[in-house]
Amino acid sequence: MKYCDDLQLGQAIEKQLNKGENSNKFSKAVSFGHSHEFLQGEKEDQEIAEACRRLIKNAITCWNYLYLSRRLAEEKNEERRAVPIEAIRNGSVATWAHFNLHGEFDFSDERMVDSMGLTPPKNPGLKPG
Repeated sequence: MKYCDDLQLGQAIEKQLNKGENSNKFSKAVSFGHSHEFLQGEKEDQEIAEACRRLIKNAITCWNYLYLSRRLAEEKNEERRAVPIEAIRNGSVATWAHFNLHGEFDFSDERMVDSMGLTPPKNPGLKPG
């Protein structure tokens, strides 16, 4: 009855349910082929396919966090900073519309350019080359 009587509680629950549904849509988008079913018969192959799907989702989510963090850090106008902050607060970084999940990918050295300007972590124990 509390859910029915308390408008704010109902809205908060609805917001969390929407985030869960968005996460399910994200998973389906990443595993778009073959009716989202495993084609592999062996358990180990299924686990590898599932791990690949999770890796892709995590890479997209990580990129989104990095991109948003960079944009927020660069924005000096407080009013313009408030817009994406509010969108993040009310939305999710598990968004994928800006990724081409159905394309071909070129991971050659010539194409692997860091568009975010990130540098690899420094590890004093490793010597280059």
